[in-house]
Amino acid sequence: MTSKRTTLLSALLLTFTFAATAAPMSKDEYKAAKEDISVKYKAAKKACSVHTGNAKDICIEEAKGVEKVARAELQAKYEPSAKHTYEVLVAKAKAGYEVAKEKCDDQTGNAKDVCRKEANAAYTAAMADAKLKEKTSENEKQAAEKITDAKSTAMDKNASAQKSANTDVRDANYKTAIEKCDAFAGDVKNNCIADAKQRFGK
Repeated sequence: MTSKRTTLLSALLLTFTFAATAAPMSKDEYKAAKEDISVKYKAAKKACSVHTGNAKDICIEEAKGVEKVARAELQAKYEPSAKHTYEVLVAKAKAGYEVAKEKCDDQTGNAKDVCRKEANAAYTAAMADAKLKEKTSENEKQAAEKITDAKSTAMDKNASAQKSANTDVRDANYKTAIEKCDAFAGDVKNNCIADAKQRFGK
């Protein structure tokens, strides 16, 4: 029975994970999804009544875990951010931890102690991974911003260099035109110079 519940938990978590990666939702869709999560949680919790003892406790923790992860993923879908993505990973880590601890109560003595240690180790690893992904995301975002700034600065410098190069070319062509005017005299020369100044904006 526990195996079936675990399979169900995994299936539900995958379902909510898939939903969280879909297109952005409206406020009305968000509210409806929250209500749907609440309805499913109450139904899952009620279904646990068929069990007794620790089996019932495990079932309840699984239902709680699915509900908390679903809410975290819904929030991440509604308001995408590195913070909400991190909170999804934390919710999954905590949900898994609570279920694992509850399952340890089926054991006694050293076996129970080992089970608790393993559950704690798995939780610690999951939280460390969540924190790592959060930091990695932040670092990549900062790097992207720096690259964008660098590209913008480079474009500005390129534009400035191009402007300077155009000015140098225009000045050189102007000097050449003026030099050609020296071949003339009187009004012809004056007209030549005036024309050169007009063409090169002098």
